[in-house]
Amino acid sequence: MREILGRRRRLLSQRSDRPELIGAALTYATEWQWPVLPGVAADPQGHSRCSCPDPDCTVPGAHPFDPGLLAATTDERMVRWWWGNRPTAPIVLATGGHAPCAVSLPALPAARALKALDEMGMRLGPVVASPARWAILVKPYSMEQLGELLYAKDFVPGSLRFHSEGGYLALPPSETGQGEISWERAPLPGSASPWVPDVEAVVDAVVEALTRTGVSAPEL
Repeated sequence: MREILGRRRRLLSQRSDRPELIGAALTYATEWQWPVLPGVAADPQGHSRCSCPDPDCTVPGAHPFDPGLLAATTDERMVRWWWGNRPTAPIVLATGGHAPCAVSLPALPAARALKALDEMGMRLGPVVASPARWAILVKPYSMEQLGELLYAKDFVPGSLRFHSEGGYLALPPSETGQGEISWERAPLPGSASPWVPDVEAVVDAVVEALTRTGVSAPEL
């Protein structure tokens, strides 16, 4: 399993310039119409820490700070200005609305769950991966819809996280305090806006896969 996770981790070239960041941000914003904004950087004095004021930040370098989440946009000029001034800033997606939401879980259980989902014939869209967690992108959903879905289940792993309206997710090829953000399942090339499944199908399949494989997803 370490091999599965390790193959994703590659050294990033041109870390001082990172021209691929602005290109990716423009693709998300202008081609896919996903609202994005620059995330806070990792602490240069200790890369595993965050440069935000919270000493106990749980998502170092992978969240909005200045500007705040409400500033997320699909405007090309704003995206060019942001990454023109902050070329190494992580790309943060504002989830919900017209943008995808996500369901995330710790990386090792996620790798096993995705293998089980493939064996079940479950169709998945893009999957975002960090060293700690993987996030399956899904269609936008409301908190009411999510509440009804979870209420109907006898068991839902406590390590599942839901990134919905008012939430956020760091996107590739960002570099954060937790490491590199990459695609475990990349969007199909040339797609206008990547296809993503319904949240109900993903949660049902993930819970079943974790149950079938006997995986106890740790609280992370």
